[in-house]
Order: sequence, then C-alpha cells, then structure tokens
Amino acid sequence: MAEQGERAGTGAWAGFWNRGSWWKALLAAAVYLGLYEGAGLLIGPVWGADVDPNPFANAQSVLVALVAPLVVGAILLVAFLGSLRWFPALFGRQPIRGGRWMWIAVVILLLPIVLRLIGIDYGSYAAGVVPLTFLAGLLIGFTEELLTRGIAVKILRDAGHGELAVAVISSALFALLHSVNLLTGQPIGTVLLTIGYAFAFGVLMYLVLRVTGSLIWPIIIHGLTDPTTFLSTGGIDVAASGPQNALLVLAGPFNFVIMAFAVIALCCIRGRVGAPGGGGRGRYDGMHAAE
Repeated sequence: MAEQGERAGTGAWAGFWNRGSWWKALLAAAVYLGLYEGAGLLIGPVWGADVDPNPFANAQSVLVALVAPLVVGAILLVAFLGSLRWFPALFGRQPIRGGRWMWIAVVILLLPIVLRLIGIDYGSYAAGVVPLTFLAGLLIGFTEELLTRGIAVKILRDAGHGELAVAVISSALFALLHSVNLLTGQPIGTVLLTIGYAFAFGVLMYLVLRVTGSLIWPIIIHGLTDPTTFLSTGGIDVAASGPQNALLVLAGPFNFVIMAFAVIALCCIRGRVGAPGGGGRGRYDGMHAAE
C-alpha cells in the first residue's frame, strides 16, 4: 500500500480521497450516479424524440439511451482517477490474493455467458443493435466495476476495513446503483429483486477481482454478462417473455446459483490488506492459502 500511496496524487483534493472512509466510497458512488443520471437527462431532450420506448428496437435507441450516457460516465471516472493518479493502484496487481475456492465464482459467471452467447437469436434484432449493445455492455462493465470494485474497494481498504467488510460494502454500493430503476417506473418489487441480485452479483465480482488479481477481469466478465442478458431477454432488468431455446432456458437458473453462492462466499471471505504477519501478495484468504 505504501508503494501505491507514493504514486497517488498530492494536495488537498488527493489528500481527502487518499484518507479512506466508508462514507467517501458512498459519496463517490452517489456523485457519480447523480452526474450519470444528469447526463441522461441532458441527452434526452436533444435526441430523446427519436428513441423508441424499447431501447433495443433500433440502433439509434441503443446509442442514445445506453451508449451516450455511459460514455459520459466513463469520461468522468477516468478524469477522477487521473486527478488522483490512482490508475496504477487500481489496475496494478491486487495487494491481497484470493483462495482457490474463489475460482468457483468465475465458473458460475462464465457459464451463463457462454450459454447466452450461443443461444441468442441475433437475427431478431435490427441492424446495428447487437454490436452497439455489446459496446454498451463493455461500457457498463468498465464504469460500474471501476467505481465499485476499483474506487470503492481502494477507499475501503485504505480505511483499514477487513476484506469481508470491503466485499459487503462495495457490493451494497453496486446494488444501490440499481435503485434508480424506480425512476423508470419499474414496480418496487421488481426493483427490490434487482437490488438483491445485484448485491449477490457484486459479491461474485469481488471474488473475481481477488482470485484473478486484476480489475480487468471483473470489467470483462461484467461487460459480457449485461449485453448477453439484455439480448436474451429483450430488455433491461426484465424477465424474458415468450418462448426461449434450450440454451437460454439453461442460463436462467444461474441467477439463483449466483445468489446462493454469494451467501456461502460471505461466510468464507477473510483477510485484511496490511494485516501484521502477512507477506504482501503472499497473504491468504479463508480456506486456501494463496500461492
């Protein structure tokens, strides 16, 4: 952590963020969410008249409703990290390694992605929708993982929290990002289910961060999860309607597998960055020593 601290920015602005505290992680998430939603409100009046209520109806709808606000969000996060010089800390090797059991999370997340990639009826979408949806997915993975598994995790570790608290708080922040679905008119029951699933998904993404040792892999896996889910269901945070092929049917129950494994994982996460007696990246977590 000392090495990362030396690379961080200096001054009052950097000093504020380099002194970790859980509420600063919440502040970062809240400010980002406000700016991201604000960007959507500004973009809407300009191009909103040409956007279909179904964001996947045509390429322009995907571009305006999804891609454009995400590009703004990505620029804001990159500017924030640049001002603090946090890129080496976030994209370098993780300061604490995960146990082998955490690879289970990677498998659980990859299987439905593969099933959906093969099972999606790409021909049912208008020209340009599929590639733009995958672009939007990668932007979602980049922004949401950079914020929650990158910025929030760093702030929480700098505050001295143990890894269980880091996993829980960062996943809770990720879940709360999805509470804005209430503003779109979704039923509160649907939003609550989405928040619960998002928390569980966040726990598994934390495990991916730990076991791979790099923020790149959560970004990639998240960036493939969302677009394959959108294209397989035809919407955002909605259940599939109409008949589906066998591969997409097989992918559906993995949502429950993710939630169940998240509960189990929270009982097994151990460790703390900077804990006495640790050997830097040789520290271990939970049931298996890191190699």
